[in-house]
Amino acid sequence: MSDEAAPGFVRVRLDLSYDGKDFSGWAKQRERRTVQGELESALRTVTRSSETFELTVAGRTDAGVHARGQVAHVDLPEALWAEHRERLLRRLAGRLPHDVRVWKAEQAPPGFNARFSAIWRRYAYRVTDHPGGVDPLLRGHVLWHDWPLDVAAMNAASIRLLGEHDFAAYCKKRDGATTIRTLQRLDWVRGADGVITATVRADAFCHNMVRSLVGALLFVGDGHRPPDWPAKVLSAGVRDSAVHVVRPHGLTLEEVGYPADDQLAARNRESRNKRSLPGATAIGSGCC
Repeated sequence: MSDEAAPGFVRVRLDLSYDGKDFSGWAKQRERRTVQGELESALRTVTRSSETFELTVAGRTDAGVHARGQVAHVDLPEALWAEHRERLLRRLAGRLPHDVRVWKAEQAPPGFNARFSAIWRRYAYRVTDHPGGVDPLLRGHVLWHDWPLDVAAMNAASIRLLGEHDFAAYCKKRDGATTIRTLQRLDWVRGADGVITATVRADAFCHNMVRSLVGALLFVGDGHRPPDWPAKVLSAGVRDSAVHVVRPHGLTLEEVGYPADDQLAARNRESRNKRSLPGATAIGSGCC
């Protein structure tokens, strides 16, 4: 996976959003509808190309997970980009299904890689504890939790999880990748409408990490576990059967952060280094 387009090609950054309800996640799968599959098919059609140009994404979302600020890149032949760049967005809007939109398509700076250049990803998870359930207009994006939630208790538990840790206890194991991540932000806010939003930001996420963290913290919020329990689970370093992976529809990838253009190359090198903690063994993981 190169940090530069091949000679004769232009690297294009795409900023996009999608409703994940009817997608089997981001990554292409045979005989399943995916975001990557829809986008690559649309690009091939609107550029009248005989080949498929593969997308690289900042964060591969699971089935049912939404995105408001997803970022991807694609390498296109220079002549093709020159021909279509001015009308690409409008043509994609006419070809793509209504549950995925591309908002920007711009030539990326040298060294840009949608995945490896990213310095953080920010997700939001939305839940309500209203005894009547979820507003029907929000039902595809908000989880209903059938117990009253103490936001202060969830925040007290969340702060104990911040920093660089091995999140093996909150990740689905995948061979060949580390579960060490730096959790930069994790907090909860109840809005005027009663919807409680968790904001979760990290340099990267391993598979099921956000939804597992949310599951553990909801147990604190409803009084089933004390505020120090999620940190104890983290320290144990193994999956706890009491930690539930909450449903995907409450989760949205909100934003991806990148460094200044002159720092892209350094960030790419850093992202490819497999991390370990002093005295710890890295365990397999996957992406978010």
